[in-house]
Amino acid sequence: MIDPLQTAAIETHASRIDFATAKRLADEAAVQALDEPICLSWYDRDADRESPAHASECHGDCEMPGYVEYAVTRGAELKVVIDGGAYVFCYRPIGEFRG
Repeated sequence: MIDPLQTAAIETHASRIDFATAKRLADEAAVQALDEPICLSWYDRDADRESPAHASECHGDCEMPGYVEYAVTRGAELKVVIDGGAYVFCYRPIGEFRG
């Protein structure tokens, strides 16, 4: 599966930012690109954590990380990459989930 997501790259030029700051920046970018975005998955390289947890464990040599594939198969349209991949967040518009 080839990654079909639109990508927004954000460079903070900081030596390191924390997860909360990265998430806030990604959320702001997603609001600019999508109608009522919801974050479906994320990756934190330094902590080697992802959500959903263990999504990449069975992927080995796959074309895309498990957290990206998870989001793509659930309707994601946007991937926000912070500081060259230190953090990655995948979003979709809330769409049919709107209550």
